[in-house]
Amino acid sequence: MNAPAKTDEFAVQNAAVKIPDGVYAETVLSVEHYTDRLFRFRMTRPAGFRFRSGEFAMIGLMVGDKPIYRAYSIASPSWDEELEFFSIKVPEGPLTSHLQAIKPGDTVLMRKKPTGTLVLDALTPGKRLYMFSTGTGIAPFASLIRDPETYEKFEEVILTHTCREVAELKYGFDLMEEIRNHEFLAEVVGDKLKHYPTVTREDYPFQGRITDLMESGKLFTDLGVPPLNPEVDRGMICGSAAMLKDTKDLLEKAGLTEGANNKPSEFVIERAFVG
Repeated sequence: MNAPAKTDEFAVQNAAVKIPDGVYAETVLSVEHYTDRLFRFRMTRPAGFRFRSGEFAMIGLMVGDKPIYRAYSIASPSWDEELEFFSIKVPEGPLTSHLQAIKPGDTVLMRKKPTGTLVLDALTPGKRLYMFSTGTGIAPFASLIRDPETYEKFEEVILTHTCREVAELKYGFDLMEEIRNHEFLAEVVGDKLKHYPTVTREDYPFQGRITDLMESGKLFTDLGVPPLNPEVDRGMICGSAAMLKDTKDLLEKAGLTEGANNKPSEFVIERAFVG
């Protein structure tokens, strides 16, 4: 059973704070800090909250007497009884400067309607699915790689994750370990999932911007797969503005066409976090 936070309990504990109408008030269950820039947390899931793996939600906190919200990809899969988020820490960020200090038992706000383009429905059928991510852009893919439907629709799933430093890759490695040790996911995923982590500022076996590794062909050589082919390959992209543009250009150069929820095609981009 889900265990939604009770807004009235929060009001008793924080009498001076009024939760806005029309939003969920959920309880933080766990927080894990990876580096001085990255952390993940899990919180209760409202009983009536439904979403598709890969979508994002507007989450927030009461700061003073006002709520502040930002778009966050839901990192947990749609079947999970809890909600997981993976966040950057921005010292002066209107929300993240406060969010990075949350502890189990604290309350996080969430608007009721999830949305987003990084969903399986926005892609036409294919054989191989690439998930291109940088930094916290791995979050929607953390949801999708833990969803059995992904492996029903694709024979091979390739998750790329590029960060500046090796320590920033740990969340991705934790996801792989979680899948390997999960009672039913391990069997569903089998050997269909490949993880390709790279860094740009430290020595590492796989080094460089993912777009450079695509252009040089090293990505495909390392993975033992042929170059991009619009007949079989599909793509999802989430990361910085420059990475989105450069990866989109490479996919289009290979003959893939951008799709959307209302017009499925060969690749999709999440632009909600850029600006």
